[in-house]
Amino acid sequence: MADNKKVLEGLQTIVTDLAQQADGHAIQSRIFASQGFSKLADKYAEHATEERGYVNQCIDRLIDLGCEVKNGAKKETPVCYDAIDWLKYDLQVSKDRLAWLASIVDAAKDDLTTYDILKEYYKDEESDMYWAEQQLELIKTIGKENWYASMM
Repeated sequence: MADNKKVLEGLQTIVTDLAQQADGHAIQSRIFASQGFSKLADKYAEHATEERGYVNQCIDRLIDLGCEVKNGAKKETPVCYDAIDWLKYDLQVSKDRLAWLASIVDAAKDDLTTYDILKEYYKDEESDMYWAEQQLELIKTIGKENWYASMM
């Protein structure tokens, strides 16, 4: 397994990118809380906690495999003050991440420990994508004012 460069690079990418995503979700949670959207704030605070858990698992796995863990450079990501704009952005992040992650999960199939970590992360990211899609459909159905009220 330690020779599987694609999987090891994937784990490191997850450590770097998902730590950034967790920070973004924590920031969004605080913004939504300040706007009175407590349900949305709680949802994104929970996302941040889950993501930090996956980051920790990937760090631990890299260490177990004898790899150097890096705190890679992170690019700036958007902060949104409109929850609907955030949902659209976060949905696209999930779609992009799932497309990339599928190949890493497949490459890890011969290392069951890494495969299980990646598979669980994939399922969580897929669930996040479905939730965002559901919320955007709900907004179309009930209107944004009603949706905003339901997030208070």
